[in-house]
Amino acid sequence: MRIAIAGAGNVGTYVAGDLNAKGHDIILIEQNKEVVQQLKHELDVVWVVGDACELYTLDTAVLTSCDVVVAATGDDEDNLVISLLAKQEFGVRRVVGRVNHPDNEWLFTESWGVDVAVSTPHLLTSLVEEAVSTGDLVRLLKLEQGKVALLEVTLAEGSPAEGKTVGDLEMPPDCTLVAIVRDRHVITPSSDTQLSAGDEVLALATAEAESDLREVLAGDGE
Repeated sequence: MRIAIAGAGNVGTYVAGDLNAKGHDIILIEQNKEVVQQLKHELDVVWVVGDACELYTLDTAVLTSCDVVVAATGDDEDNLVISLLAKQEFGVRRVVGRVNHPDNEWLFTESWGVDVAVSTPHLLTSLVEEAVSTGDLVRLLKLEQGKVALLEVTLAEGSPAEGKTVGDLEMPPDCTLVAIVRDRHVITPSSDTQLSAGDEVLALATAEAESDLREVLAGDGE
């Protein structure tokens, strides 16, 4: 897969190196010539020196040949511009935008060409909640511009789902259970799978289905 990454900071270079090691063709765009000179011997990727917010630079990187573009600079405004240009001017199929300031996450939508927005502070919050929360629904990851989410709940004792089989649950529309983690084993849920307190249940659901899913798995919170 051919992937262009804008921004050779800590995030961009790490992602570039990791993806390159997995066999992908990487183009790394960076406007600071000194940074490129320092890193080009350490990172065996195609380097393009220039401002990724400029059409000329993106054209030099041949974005039309890329399957994915990652806007990974340390500036949210730049990442939005890069995402929009990649999608509208070069027709890149998949655009990933880095969100530096959590308050700006609402901007990183398909209107700006962003298919997936990655906000590190929000990811950390979700992981902490997932580690310490029992009996409450935690949003781990947003998909499809936030229209669908990967959700997790650790079933508490007395949960309305405890003791029931998956087939017994009155699941809301646009929602499905994808995995159950029990005693460090991953279980693929079937209609006969019985749920127990302490089970970590993972589900995919639309935003509209989340409240109904919470009631099925965790109760109404009262």
